[in-house]
Amino acid sequence: MSQRGSLVLAMVLAFGAALGGAFIGRTFIHPAPPVDSELHRLLHEQLALDHDQSVRIEGIEQRFALRQAALEADLRADNADLAAAIEAEHGYGPRVSAAVDRSHHAMGELQKATLEHVFAMRGVLRPDQAARFDAGIAKALTVPAH
Repeated sequence: MSQRGSLVLAMVLAFGAALGGAFIGRTFIHPAPPVDSELHRLLHEQLALDHDQSVRIEGIEQRFALRQAALEADLRADNADLAAAIEAEHGYGPRVSAAVDRSHHAMGELQKATLEHVFAMRGVLRPDQAARFDAGIAKALTVPAH
């Protein structure tokens, strides 16, 4: 292959890698819309929590913040492994596939922990508040992506 052909091939591969990186960044690293914050706004601004409910929910939120930070650190580490695998394989090979699986597992664990957190907060609510909270969850989860 000529020197010019090698240069063109390198440019095409670099462009493809950039597109792949952008796709992975938007898909795996870019945070999802904060359903969580909408629910917290509903909880703290619209449900008229009594003092006991506020204290209990604050404790739930503090415990979740610690768990969330740990899970997000795991996800960042998995994304770094994915980036290294992409750099090493320059394609969808076995290392990339395994790294994607680990990243998906980490995302799933974060989603499960978030749902446990949401249901723990729901457990503090009165039935009338829980009905409004449930409606808020349904609304937040079905808002079209921007």
